[in-house]
Amino acid sequence: MPGRRQDMYRMPTVFGPATGPRRGPDGRTFDCVNNPKTTSLAVSFRTASDQLEALLPDGFDVAGEPIVTIRASYMKEIEWLAGRGYNTLGLTFPATWRGQRETATGPFLTVLWENLTDPIITGREELGFAKIYCALPEPKISGANATASADWLGFEFMKMDLRDLNPGTAAAVPVVDGMLHYKYMPRTGEWGTADIAYPVITPAASPNTKVIEHLSGHGTVTWKRARWEDLPTQYNIVNGIADLEVKEWLGATLTRTVGAKDLGDQRILY
Repeated sequence: MPGRRQDMYRMPTVFGPATGPRRGPDGRTFDCVNNPKTTSLAVSFRTASDQLEALLPDGFDVAGEPIVTIRASYMKEIEWLAGRGYNTLGLTFPATWRGQRETATGPFLTVLWENLTDPIITGREELGFAKIYCALPEPKISGANATASADWLGFEFMKMDLRDLNPGTAAAVPVVDGMLHYKYMPRTGEWGTADIAYPVITPAASPNTKVIEHLSGHGTVTWKRARWEDLPTQYNIVNGIADLEVKEWLGATLTRTVGAKDLGDQRILY
């Protein structure tokens, strides 16, 4: 049964404790057993290790094969949004954090686009996810094929194409400690100085998540290089991804799941 969580604050603080994914009305939590209902499209490719190393903050290294995964997820019936949903687009690759007290390995999340302000704010401030905004229209799924796209105020910068999707057993998932992130917040008035800068982890355990359907096939992702005029605050991100060498496309998946967790187990790495 859902429990209760202590008061949580985020700006604006003057109106009292805030609600969100980890704190509902009157402090109650959400069990995330029968929601969200998620459809995820993913495509992976092999790239150059040195290009990925250049994207990692100090303390991180590429772990194993330099394989990039681009995943678009479409979530519905989310309890903390009173039944509404939102969509995400993220890019990860395997990395290892080596700190003074611990080591952790898992997919490093470089960026996560979302199409709704509420999860962006709660995920950046509270969790340390590298979240930004874009429009993420619903995917088009027809038979064994699927497509997805992303745009910012009409500038389409990503197109994902999946084909020859067929039912199959999900590939063995590598044992990882969790998803890795780097939380950074600038210090007000001291531009270029970090107020907060440290690694965090989303522990891998997610016992409520149930796979309903898993399809595998082939896929590609196309990134459209942007000018500053096209994406004033994101062109460097999109172009950095577009510059990654594609040595080999490694397949695509379409997965439908039910359930998740509230990410209340997110923690700092030391």
